[in-house]
Amino acid sequence: MKAFRVDGQAPFGRRRQKFSVDVVASSKSDAEHRIYSMIGSRHKATRRSIDIKSVDEIDPRTSSEPAVLHHFRDEIEAAGGPIASVAEEE
Repeated sequence: MKAFRVDGQAPFGRRRQKFSVDVVASSKSDAEHRIYSMIGSRHKATRRSIDIKSVDEIDPRTSSEPAVLHHFRDEIEAAGGPIASVAEEE
């Protein structure tokens, strides 16, 4: 399993908004499927209305998503802990 950051645009209520979600998946296509499923169930959006712009593999230590941190907790601890972003350090 790997960590992916999925960026895109979806209808949330009456407006289309950008989103960026980190997920744990086995491949890029699996990450897309998980996002379609998650946003569709939470916001009643169809797959056709969700526009995924990019799917990139990321270092799990850069994520702030609890599911990603939990899945990779052993590797993150072995590598010395999470990597804080610049905005969090200030």
